[in-house]
Amino acid sequence: MSRAPQPFDHAVRSDERLVLDAEAVRAWSARTAEALGRERAAIDAINVFPVADGDTGTNLYLTADAAHRAVEAVFAAPGATGDRAPDTADAVRAMAHGALLEARGNSGTILSQLLRGMAGVLAEGADGDHLARALATAASSARAAVAHPEEGTILTVAAAAATGCRDGGTLPDVARRAYEGARTALEATPGQLAVLGAAGVVDAGGQGLVAVLGALLETVTGTAPEALPPSPAPAPAAAGTTESCGPGGEGPGYEVLYLLEAEDAAVELLKARLDALGDSLVVVGGDGLWNVHVHVDDAGAAVEAGIEAGRPHRIRVTHFAAAPAPEPHRGDEAPAHARGERAHRAVVAVLPGEGLAGLCAEAGATTVQARPGEPPAGDDLLAAVRRAHAREVVLLPNDTDLRAAAATAAERARAEGIRVALIPTRAAVQGIAALAVHEPDRSFDEDVVAMTAAAGATCYAELAVAERQSFTSAGVCQAGDVLGLIEGDVAVIGQDLTDTARTVLDRMLQAGGELVTLVVADSAPPGLAATLETHVRRGYLAVDTVTYHAGEGAPPLLIGVE
Repeated sequence: MSRAPQPFDHAVRSDERLVLDAEAVRAWSARTAEALGRERAAIDAINVFPVADGDTGTNLYLTADAAHRAVEAVFAAPGATGDRAPDTADAVRAMAHGALLEARGNSGTILSQLLRGMAGVLAEGADGDHLARALATAASSARAAVAHPEEGTILTVAAAAATGCRDGGTLPDVARRAYEGARTALEATPGQLAVLGAAGVVDAGGQGLVAVLGALLETVTGTAPEALPPSPAPAPAAAGTTESCGPGGEGPGYEVLYLLEAEDAAVELLKARLDALGDSLVVVGGDGLWNVHVHVDDAGAAVEAGIEAGRPHRIRVTHFAAAPAPEPHRGDEAPAHARGERAHRAVVAVLPGEGLAGLCAEAGATTVQARPGEPPAGDDLLAAVRRAHAREVVLLPNDTDLRAAAATAAERARAEGIRVALIPTRAAVQGIAALAVHEPDRSFDEDVVAMTAAAGATCYAELAVAERQSFTSAGVCQAGDVLGLIEGDVAVIGQDLTDTARTVLDRMLQAGGELVTLVVADSAPPGLAATLETHVRRGYLAVDTVTYHAGEGAPPLLIGVE
């Protein structure tokens, strides 16, 4: 363990900073990344909590490096000189935002919230008193972001740093006392958290935060604090007890992280749902953008919860322990189905139109055809899951109205020993996007996450013909009118299907897109697909188009934009 900190000379020297200006923030971010890069191997080596996966130092470094790159981008922006040079507010907000976007792991996510808490106060003032308030705000906001805070962790070290300088003072004095408080608290962590005491190490995240505050102290005073002595490796017995996550272990098997665009109310509901799914839950951010971190066994469910709350992206899933690999398939053996054995994995998809069902069947999916006015029941979906004859099944309902029936079928299949993941696809084009990234050779959870992400990144629309006069979100429609539904709501009412389709496409592509998927039924006007492909090619140079024929029994046109 490290030694107790040496006392500082508290007299302010002439070369010390009294204000944390933008250049000082820039220097602090650079020193933080440098310090964590230098110490990441040592921090990785003592990482035993919350999971002994040996990556806390690396995660902290990657988070800090992203924060520094964001600060540098502010200074490199066109016109960032003279009267338009970055100020403290610009720099600290960039540092916090960069950390939020690229936060890695449990400790990296908490570090991003600490920086965000500091930025809110330092943007108002950058002297010693403001730094003291910033550290207090950072400590409280980070603790609030963790579902179940533990003492003896980075949260304890952050609180001690804030307490150490709560009376304020000059900037150098506040930075010194914050560092001293953090370093003293770090020494005490083995006595606060049993797993640290058993391993004979201090908290890895806390040691990383001490490095961050040491970089701040060096920036403010011009003198680097005494380096922490090398920490011993965790005791073998203790390391064995903490490496219990994953298949066959005591804790969750996967770490799931993603950025989430969502409203505050939706995030509160998300926290409750994720807390029930796993542990080590940390949700940081605000103002519509959040970074979500959780340890779970069902990675797909964690991502699905994010999709219901808002728009998740930059999804990352990490295994804590490798699942047993499936036995190799011998080339002289018949396929599993032919031998009556269960396949390793299958996809079950509900699809409108014979042509679309045939297309997905060729891609390896077990299909259930949805006929107009005859949606499949839960028994139909359960029969399809059984027919797939696989140990693992991904279920794509491809219709919002089928969600309840699909959930019931999934639960009944699980009771029969089949591992089922329900991806909440709301339209056939989302199912197609999910099926396109399906890879049965990777782990089940990784496959489900990739398919869920592909479906969630696909906006969908449908063109239909009104059967009667009715009130819609776009106004009153008459029987025979063409309705353009985007994400399930009527957005356009037209007289001609081709013209309405062009309008719907333009609205969907206003927010950008890379790939347009057109699913055309036999009932659509001749040449519709070619007309729309030309429209996209001429108006949106960077957008590709792919067309599928749904045959009979499907809406005239389905549109997907990825």
